[in-house]
Amino acid sequence: MDEEHVADANEETEADRLSVGRATVDGVTVVTVSGEVDHHTSGMLREALTPEDPAEVSRTVADLSGVPFMDSSGINVLIAAHQAHAPVGWLRLAGVRRTVLRTLEIVGLTTLIPCYPSVSDALQD
Repeated sequence: MDEEHVADANEETEADRLSVGRATVDGVTVVTVSGEVDHHTSGMLREALTPEDPAEVSRTVADLSGVPFMDSSGINVLIAAHQAHAPVGWLRLAGVRRTVLRTLEIVGLTTLIPCYPSVSDALQD
């Protein structure tokens, strides 16, 4: 008889720690992220920010207003997503909380990926 791994009642799954939604607004993909982005959850973010068809021009706004924490794995996902949108598409970040924004500034990511106060601001530009 095989033993199945049963999650401890206190153990959070990736889906419990991070939620990701996608919508299309005027031809732009808006990815809404809520929860902590770390090595356990970064795969979900990577999947959501990767353009569905690399042959098409992809434009994506990542709404990070619901993200209170992001570690280096999240930063790596943002860099990979930026590269996946290049050279003709773009990735923009919106609503980045101060604590996360500070980390992005320290590593120089804000010079690579534009940050906007809100999704509507990111869609306007």
